[in-house]
Amino acid sequence: MDKQTFLNRFLFHNQQVNSDLRTAEKSLFVNNQTLKKAAVLIPLVKRQNGLNIILTERALHLRHHPGQVSFPGGKQEQSDSSLQHTALRETEEEIGIAQNQVTVFGTLPKLPTVSGFVVSPYLGFVDSNHSTLIDPQEVRSVFEVPLEFLLNKKHFYLQHLVANKKRHFTYCIPYQNRLIWGATAQMLYNLQMHLNE
Repeated sequence: MDKQTFLNRFLFHNQQVNSDLRTAEKSLFVNNQTLKKAAVLIPLVKRQNGLNIILTERALHLRHHPGQVSFPGGKQEQSDSSLQHTALRETEEEIGIAQNQVTVFGTLPKLPTVSGFVVSPYLGFVDSNHSTLIDPQEVRSVFEVPLEFLLNKKHFYLQHLVANKKRHFTYCIPYQNRLIWGATAQMLYNLQMHLNE
């Protein structure tokens, strides 16, 4: 899928969001005020084969989700002017993509996580000529996955896991030698649903 087709579909469906979804988002926010606020960037980059999504593999020594595939992002700091600023700041800190190399064009619904956060996902186009600079304290590696692959429902399957002594179901997406799961896979599923409404 090329950049303009993706953007047209995303923005068209953004206008179609019904009041039920907006109400659900508001109640989610009210019911989860004790959750810590966080934001991630879903970075899309134009390549010869179409759009790719940039993902990171978290450092193995991290206390939360070591080695897990994720989007760049993190907890909102007091110095952040907005959650969008959080997503862009964290992206620059973690993988070196400068904030002025990202054009944010949309959001997905907030997502509560079992680790006690409510995450705001922002979508942005990244300059194709960007370079990455990994912070090894946070990130083990950076890689790209074709958007077409991630929009194919056949690549998703449900798996159960136990977290905080409760059973949860999560989407899993195997890609090459990695497994995308948890909140990251849920956001990709939400993106699929948004584009296919």
